[in-house]
Amino acid sequence: MTSRRAFLKGTLCGSAAALLPTAASAAAGGGPVLRLPPPTGPYPVGMRTVCLTDPDRADPWVGGVRQVMLTVLYPARSVRGFPRAPQLTRREADVFAEYAPHVRPGLPELGAVDWGAVLTHGHRGAPPLPGRRPVLVYSPGGGDSRTLGTTLGEDLASHGRVVVLVDHPGDASQVELPTGMRRTVLFGPPDPATFRTMVDTRVADLRLVLDRLGDLPLAPVMDARRIGLYGHSAGGTAVVRAAGQDRRVGAVANLEGYLDLYPTPVGFARPLLLFRTDGFDGAARITSSWAGLPGRRMLLSDANHWAFTDYGPLVARLHTAGLVTAAARAALIGTGDPAVTLAEVRRRVGGFFARHLPEPDHAEGPVPLPGRATGRPEAG
Repeated sequence: MTSRRAFLKGTLCGSAAALLPTAASAAAGGGPVLRLPPPTGPYPVGMRTVCLTDPDRADPWVGGVRQVMLTVLYPARSVRGFPRAPQLTRREADVFAEYAPHVRPGLPELGAVDWGAVLTHGHRGAPPLPGRRPVLVYSPGGGDSRTLGTTLGEDLASHGRVVVLVDHPGDASQVELPTGMRRTVLFGPPDPATFRTMVDTRVADLRLVLDRLGDLPLAPVMDARRIGLYGHSAGGTAVVRAAGQDRRVGAVANLEGYLDLYPTPVGFARPLLLFRTDGFDGAARITSSWAGLPGRRMLLSDANHWAFTDYGPLVARLHTAGLVTAAARAALIGTGDPAVTLAEVRRRVGGFFARHLPEPDHAEGPVPLPGRATGRPEAG
């Protein structure tokens, strides 16, 4: 009989690094050169991609077995000779260019930007730094792919964590699986029933990832006793829901996700960061839905909903280039300095996990938060 471990490894779709083009294959577009800000930690960042298959669960959007794509970011021992990965595969970039102005109104029309030329700071296949490190798992916002969490994820990895960015095929705008391209089935705000299906599916995807941590290529450097979840928007909803059902999770950060879809978790005692912007038009619902939960509440000033993602630096650059209007920029990421906003997001999220899932050297006390504070605790 096939062993459970052999079976689990058989359900890993394997490294999808071959799906990623080299930088030289990116088409030379006439638009602005878009760059993601570099991470600030002491370690260079390695990157690997993995596909997981859940043979026991049907995909709610298209049928068949459920598959999810992961990007694993980690502190690397060396990155010499290992290339930086593009943010999107060439095929993903082509689909995103088509969908972007519809999924996020105000983004440039098809042909204005070469999305496939955007490089991350993750080096494909670089050897990991030895040692067992906290694991942080990220769920993106509804309609977004995991790649839009690259900047924050790389920064967390550069400070000594293993970060797993999770794609949720079906509601993500696009995901390239080994079996082909998955496009979103959603356009516009989902109705309550669809949103519940989306969140329930994400919770099950997150549980799958936690169940399979020991089978991932980076398992030897992952400390399964120190697991955190963080998510943006619908991802924030999902990570709180998942943590309420799973005692393996030690800390949770919700980046502006509604929590009124389900009853408030009873006895939710894990450290919880509730982080929102001052510009989001759903602020009243956000604060109301958070009212029953304990947790550290933070407010990001001069910002809007997608400032928590890679849209922050990218939309700001597109606005400077004249490809995004001032109104669209404000509606997407707010009016603040994108560098200051990004620094504050990194500072608050990184500091939260450093306090509650510390490296061994930090076990004796809280870690001081470096840098300038621009966000502020919410009154009350």
